[in-house]
Amino acid sequence: MTLVESIIFGIVEGVTEFLPVSSTGHMILTAKLLGLSQDSFQKTYEVVIQLGSILAVIFAFKDRIFKDLELWKRLIVGFIPTGILGFTLYKIIKSLFAPSTVAYMLIIGGIIFILVELFYKEKEHHIEDVDQVSYKQAFLIGLFQSLAMVPGTSRSGATIIGGLLLGLKRKTAAEFSFLLAVPTMLAATAYDLLKHYKEFDASNTLALLVGFITAFVVALIVIKWFLHFIKKHTFIPFGIYRIIVGILFLMWVL
Repeated sequence: MTLVESIIFGIVEGVTEFLPVSSTGHMILTAKLLGLSQDSFQKTYEVVIQLGSILAVIFAFKDRIFKDLELWKRLIVGFIPTGILGFTLYKIIKSLFAPSTVAYMLIIGGIIFILVELFYKEKEHHIEDVDQVSYKQAFLIGLFQSLAMVPGTSRSGATIIGGLLLGLKRKTAAEFSFLLAVPTMLAATAYDLLKHYKEFDASNTLALLVGFITAFVVALIVIKWFLHFIKKHTFIPFGIYRIIVGILFLMWVL
C-alpha cells in the first residue's frame, strides 16, 4: 500500500465511520476500486485505522468519557452483545467481507433508514441526553449494533436506528452511537492486532500511521458537522445515498 492510498483510506474512514453509511463497507469498495486485494493484511489494516476515528470521539467527548462513570457502565452493557457475538463468530464475520455483501447491505440499510424516518416523529418526551439512556435501552441498542458485523450494514446506522426506535432523539441517538463505538472498536482493533500483528513490517507501519492520523483529523471534523446537521435534518439523505451507492456498485464494479 502506497502513502497516497493510505491517505485515501484515512479520508474514507474518517468521513464514513460516524455517518450511517458503513465505513467498513466503503473501505472494501475503495480497495476494490483501487485494485487492492482483500488479503489478511488489508482487512486488518481497515480495522486498525479505525482507531484514529475512535481517538477523535474520545477527544470530542473527553469531558464525558473521563468523568462520567455511569455513562461508561451503560456503554459496557451496550457493548456486551457485540463483544460476545464478535468473539464467537469471528471467522464467519471475516468471510462476509466481500463487495457483493456490502452493496446489498447498503441498499437494504438505506431502505430501512427511509422507512424508519417516514414514521419517526421526534417528541418532547423522547430522551435528549445520553445520561438518560437506561441499561435496558443500552443493551437493546447493543443488539442493533451487533447486526453491523455484516459489512455494509453500518455500525453507526444500526445503533442510530435502534436509538430512534427506542425513543431517543436524533442527536441523542447519534451521540450514544459515537460513544458506544469507543469500547466496541477498541476491542475489535485489539483483537485483530493480536491475531495479525506479525503481518506488519516497517513499510506497513508507516502506511498505517499516515492512515491513522488522516482518519483522526477527518473524523473530528465530521463528528462536529454531523451533530450540527441532524439538529435540522432527518437521516433520509443518508438512506438515499446508501441506495444510490449500492446500485452503482452493483452495476459498475461487480
